[in-house]
Amino acid sequence: MSNMKVKTILVSQPEPKVDNSPYFDLQNKHKIKVDFRPFIHVEGVPAKDVRAQKIDLNNFTAIILTSKNSVDHFFRVAEEMRYKVPEDLRYFCQSEAIAYYLQKYVVYRKRKIYVGQKDFADMSALFKKYKDEKFLLPASDQLNADVPQTLNNLKLDWTPGTFYKTVMSDLSDLKDVYYDVLAFFSPTGIKSLFKNFPDFQQNNTRIAVFGSTTQKEALEHGLRVDIMAPTPEAPSMTMALEKYVAEVNKGK
Repeated sequence: MSNMKVKTILVSQPEPKVDNSPYFDLQNKHKIKVDFRPFIHVEGVPAKDVRAQKIDLNNFTAIILTSKNSVDHFFRVAEEMRYKVPEDLRYFCQSEAIAYYLQKYVVYRKRKIYVGQKDFADMSALFKKYKDEKFLLPASDQLNADVPQTLNNLKLDWTPGTFYKTVMSDLSDLKDVYYDVLAFFSPTGIKSLFKNFPDFQQNNTRIAVFGSTTQKEALEHGLRVDIMAPTPEAPSMTMALEKYVAEVNKGK
């Protein structure tokens, strides 16, 4: 582990749109530079490719929405297919934030919207109540394993559809740029690093990862993981970075 002082951090996500992001606090408090650059991005799957998955939107009475992306791409595909979204369609949203985001497309108070707590499994009680619906799950090409597991355990009539894909971004403009810390949030982010920089040498770069699947991917690529989140002391990436920077920058 390198105990060198941290002056620069690259966060492999888009820059937060809010002024009070903890990343900005971290930057100001420790007088370090925090840059943002998504290593991956989402691309929509064209309607004809959704049709090729044998999906006819008219066959479903309920839609399961697990992210804001799934909301955007469901309505995009509906429009491309010239499908008029019926007023009595039921929307099952994994979280409050997703349900709130749905207002971009539907008049909220006139629709049948059901909201989970946070985790996908939290929605089980809602699904049980409406077990006779025909559910469509518009998702990405990388579906969390707990989603099909939960739906299959409940013996629901559900169909998954790939409506968007997670794609590695082109980072070639970063090739001569050095950062003390690189922060990753998904296995695909790590894959993107090596796709863009096959000869990447870690040397004194500290790697921060969020989640065990990201950690596993980093280790499989021979990286040394210096900063891990979530942990009981650091439930978020910013807290883990704050803790680490405070330690290594102390008295230097």
